[in-house]
Amino acid sequence: MRHRLWAVAGGAAALALLTATGAHAEGEGDVRVTKTVVNKGGNVIVGTAKTVTFSIAVTIKDDSGAKKITHLSTFNKSNGYGFFTWNGDSSCVRKSSTTSVCTGTMTADPAWIADSDDIDSNRVAGVWQVNATVNANDGDYWISDHIAEYKVKRAAQLTTDATPEPVARGAQLTVKGKLSRANWEDLKYHGYPGQSVRLQFRATGAAHYSTVKTVKTDNLGRLSTKVTASAAGSWRWYFPGTTTTSLKVSAGDTVALR
Repeated sequence: MRHRLWAVAGGAAALALLTATGAHAEGEGDVRVTKTVVNKGGNVIVGTAKTVTFSIAVTIKDDSGAKKITHLSTFNKSNGYGFFTWNGDSSCVRKSSTTSVCTGTMTADPAWIADSDDIDSNRVAGVWQVNATVNANDGDYWISDHIAEYKVKRAAQLTTDATPEPVARGAQLTVKGKLSRANWEDLKYHGYPGQSVRLQFRATGAAHYSTVKTVKTDNLGRLSTKVTASAAGSWRWYFPGTTTTSLKVSAGDTVALR
């Protein structure tokens, strides 16, 4: 049976934004959260098998000095579900007599996700928020809601296959691929339909890839297009990601001219 789990830890996250004055909070004394950074400013990407961990760094200020985080949780901003857990520990680095940065680590095993809610677990991807309770050396405490926002995204996979290899100069080259993303219900990757993906080319000896055209995935997440082979080099697909799905770049497929 599924159960609702309010996350108290996390995976790979994103950048902080809200100060204590911008969040709903209550407590006692002058201790405050002044800044929160999730996963060093990056999105949290969760796949189907690998356990994910990430940090939440909370800057705490009090005239007696900051002491520790006593509660840390994170969950989807819209529906309130979460699957990251916090082990209850935090390490604090003193920056001044009044200010410290205290960091907690969040963890999730994808195998937990489907049991953490009573909806389609894939709906939990998107914008998440962080809540925390912090304490000062003089006993002051502050319960802060919504001290940061970041994105938790479903991991993506992307392949490239260019044929024929080698190809005659001026001939047609067919570049195929497939875009898929993690499904947190069955822990498999499924094709991601209707997405715009950029076909990119880097000529032999060039430093960078350039976009040649944009192609949409079909109803199974497949990609296919034809281009004229004018130079030897490497072809790849580039997917910029969405609010719920990670950016992904395929490995390049090198094609020689004959």
